[in-house]
Parts: sequence; structure tokens; C-alpha cells
Amino acid sequence: MKFLIVGLGNPGSEYAGTRHNIGFAVLDHLADAAGVRFAPDRYGDRADLRHKGRSFILIKPSTFMNLSGKAVRYWLEQESVPVERLLVITDDLALPFGDLRIRAKGGAGGHNGLSSIIETMATEEFARLRFGIGNDFAKGRQSEFVLSPWSEEERQTLNDRIELAAKAVLQFGLLGVSSAMNNFNKR
Repeated sequence: MKFLIVGLGNPGSEYAGTRHNIGFAVLDHLADAAGVRFAPDRYGDRADLRHKGRSFILIKPSTFMNLSGKAVRYWLEQESVPVERLLVITDDLALPFGDLRIRAKGGAGGHNGLSSIIETMATEEFARLRFGIGNDFAKGRQSEFVLSPWSEEERQTLNDRIELAAKAVLQFGLLGVSSAMNNFNKR
């Protein structure tokens, strides 16, 4: 059974290590833990991992956040993965730093990457793992905040939170979205 796991972020070294690229960071952790590498492919970098009889196709889109839907649609079609086995990992300003929320479906919540996916696929019926980045920014500074690196204080627990998100991704593939929600939301 195949699962498509898409971590949202922006390509390029200037975005590496920023809050907006947490989706890339979670996928990098999964790939490193499994001993697999990303390679450039159509609309993004791709890595394939197997875990307990399941195949996970990891995609880090190269389309930039606002066009993420193009990469998601392409890879769903290319790999013949049904939308029920898609999980999108994204940053979320509405959640405190490090909090995880898995949902089976829902709106974009003001997130441009999710908006692009919803618009391109004409559905909100796909699972997403939202990783809290907090909202400690001055009015009008949202863009600057999401595109800035993690604070020193955040970095102290960031790796633990990324590891927890990676475990949630694997559980999504093994036991489904409801199980992942029950075991990882509010942890």
C-alpha cells in the first residue's frame, strides 16, 4: 500500500531552517531515519521509504508554497495514490510552537500552500498534519516571522517535536488518520 506524504516549504537555501519549511524538515527527518536520500524529480525532491510493509513517497515540492497544489496533483496521479492516502505537512500560526494537529480534512486556514492544494484538487478532503509555529510577531510582520529561522529557545526542543511529527506520519500510514489523531493531537 502506497502513501503520498507532502511536506510543504519553499525551495532554496535562503528558506532552509525557517518556520515555513517545517514540512521539509519533518520529511528530512523521516528520510534520514530510514537511510534514504532525496533526489530531484518532477515538481520537487522525492524519496521513497518502506516501513512495516507500507510504501511512503516523500515529496518536497519545488513549486514554492503558493503553487504546492501543482506538485500534489501531479504525484497523486503519477503514483495512482488515492486522496485518502495523502498527508500534507504544514506550518500553522494558530497553534503554539511544537503542537501537532492532524485532521482528516478542512479548510486552508489562511495558509497559501493549503489554499493552492484545495484549489488545484477542488477538494478539502485530504489529511493534513499541522505543526505549530506560534504567532509571536508584531502586527504586519507575519511574512517576516514565517520566513525567519527558529529562535534559540525553539531550537532546544525542535528536534524532539520533529521526531514526534515523523512518528505521526508513520502511524497515519500504518493505522489511519483517526488513530494518528487520537495518539498525536495535543501531545
